[in-house]
Amino acid sequence: MTDIIFKYFPDLTSRQKEQIEALDALYREWNAKINVISRKDIDNLYEHHVLHSMAIGKVTHFTPGSTILDFGTGGGFPGVPLAILFPECDFKLIDGTGKKIRVAQEVCQAIGLTNCHPTHLRGEEEKGKYDFVVSRAVMPLSDLYKIVKKNISRDQRNSLPNGIICLKGGHLEEETKPFRNIVEITDISSFFDEEWFQEKNIVYLPC
Repeated sequence: MTDIIFKYFPDLTSRQKEQIEALDALYREWNAKINVISRKDIDNLYEHHVLHSMAIGKVTHFTPGSTILDFGTGGGFPGVPLAILFPECDFKLIDGTGKKIRVAQEVCQAIGLTNCHPTHLRGEEEKGKYDFVVSRAVMPLSDLYKIVKKNISRDQRNSLPNGIICLKGGHLEEETKPFRNIVEITDISSFFDEEWFQEKNIVYLPC
């Protein structure tokens, strides 16, 4: 099942591969207790959740030392796969639902993911500054922007200007209209061949 990950990310270290391989059993175990992934979708964990999250790594390579906030992470997506992919960056994962954050905490601990810090916190309460805020289909872009613009650092260390990077599906013309002059939308199917990625996008909004 992990073959789909290694196909698109062939340069992962043995440690990264071990961490990715461990995710299936961990999420199955925790999903039986706390429903963070649809029961019908758990068999598609690597394609629909892990690889989908890692798609962000196809549009930017975070500079070592970068700080990233995962807003509304649920059980750890996209933050956990990204933290595996970028071990020299620091990730804080927040969600307002404590039981979902517990899953992310337990998964990180089990695989020794020390650069990933899941925290039970609502976005409005987060005060820290980050190079990027990432999210996966949490809320409309304009609403997300209003909440997290306070969290975008003015210190620039990446070639990509600091901002928001979202995973979103469907047609985005209306949602991105307020930002049409600066927003960048990338079709994930330009990276991944699988049919599921049709109409899946990465939305980047510099802040």
